[in-house]
Amino acid sequence: GALDAVFAAGLIAHLPRPAENLRELARAVRPGGVLALFHPIGRAVLAARHGRTLGDDDLRAEPNLRPLLASSGWRTTSYTDRDDRFLVLAERVAG
Repeated sequence: GALDAVFAAGLIAHLPRPAENLRELARAVRPGGVLALFHPIGRAVLAARHGRTLGDDDLRAEPNLRPLLASSGWRTTSYTDRDDRFLVLAERVAG
């Protein structure tokens, strides 16, 4: 609970155990602190750049990410997935 915020640029897709890793970030952030998951381009542009199409199993899709964050000690406060950026803000919940 020593940190006020974590800014994670390009991190979420590279976590080996996302639920466990997000819980560890929650442990390090004080209740009310902020997690910012950022990428300078959105999911669709990134997938196209890598020759992929977006599927329902994409971890960063809002229906997947929101419950993952909630089960890991975070409350999603903002979700933006546009061509020019991906940004999710979440608040550390007490408990």
